[in-house]
Amino acid sequence: MTDPRIRQIKIKTGVLKRLIKEEASYKAEAKKQEEKIEHLKAEAADSFLIKQHLASLQETIMMIPDSRRRMTVAKADLEQLLEAEEELSESAEYNEAKSILDSVPSEAS
Repeated sequence: MTDPRIRQIKIKTGVLKRLIKEEASYKAEAKKQEEKIEHLKAEAADSFLIKQHLASLQETIMMIPDSRRRMTVAKADLEQLLEAEEELSESAEYNEAKSILDSVPSEAS
């Protein structure tokens, strides 16, 4: 049976990975929507359609700080867990968690 501490490290690492991907996805979606809006404006599309896309863009942009906040919390949780479980530093899960922590964008620190 595996150590429950390693299981917690795996869970918290997975959460942090998911939140990193989520933030990147929101940023990519916002960029894509901005490009779409510019394209619609260049084609002189219907103003209602442009307003709909702008509203959608604003919703996406509002999710980025929330995602970053949750990522910061998850990073702090994982850092705290790794500090408490340093005796597991030889495990693959511990090293993967350290690697993920190092890959977190600096603005999420």
